[in-house]
Amino acid sequence: MASYQKSSPINLNPPSRSKNVFSDIRNFLINKPQKSTLIKFESEENRKEYNRRVLQRVGIDVNKNFILNVHKIGVNAPVSYIFNELLNWNGDSTCWPNHVAKVERIDDDIENIEILPFGLKKYPFGLKKSFLGMNLIPLFKLHSIRIKNTPDAFDFDNARYLLYDCTGGYPIGIFVMYVRSPIEEMGEIAQSQLIFAVSFNFYGKEKEANRLVNKIWESVHNRVTSNVLNRVKQLSEWRLEKMANDMEYL
Repeated sequence: MASYQKSSPINLNPPSRSKNVFSDIRNFLINKPQKSTLIKFESEENRKEYNRRVLQRVGIDVNKNFILNVHKIGVNAPVSYIFNELLNWNGDSTCWPNHVAKVERIDDDIENIEILPFGLKKYPFGLKKSFLGMNLIPLFKLHSIRIKNTPDAFDFDNARYLLYDCTGGYPIGIFVMYVRSPIEEMGEIAQSQLIFAVSFNFYGKEKEANRLVNKIWESVHNRVTSNVLNRVKQLSEWRLEKMANDMEYL
């Protein structure tokens, strides 16, 4: 297991905790992330290469889906430590907009999760099944395909991940939270690389979405995801720096 080495000073504050829907919107949507995380596909060949990487690393073929959205950030913390942070993903996390989209574990289990809009478990105003014909409660249902707690013996990337099959409002085919060691050939220098990826077709149908719908989704999703990854980075590095500082006084 890699050990943490104290480096240059970092932000010694944890991510601020949202208090309501408005602070969620400010922290995750309006706020500009400190580091850009979106991986842009410059060409169709570039997209195909990432399709191949997803298949190679998690065993899921995303080539049939129109949307493949990948975000990555370097974190100066061990892979195992960041993965443990991901395992703690819940409705109290400061790294997730829980007032807008609350994480609800089923039976307190990371393998089955519902994302509830504004924390609602049932429709308001006596509505029974949907809102204006849209099934929004829960917003998403996440069912674990695989949780990779330890890397394979032949895995030089030291990778760990949580892979989900997702259904809900607009069904996401897969969602993966993936963390690995840096790859020197890709110019990665941080101790770990944290990657979030989603692959799906809008409305759960194998057809391309309206361009306006796609553009709106991308702008919202990319801003929120970038802020989530930046917060995970900030939280992980702050906690490790805090532990290092505390050790100096023992």
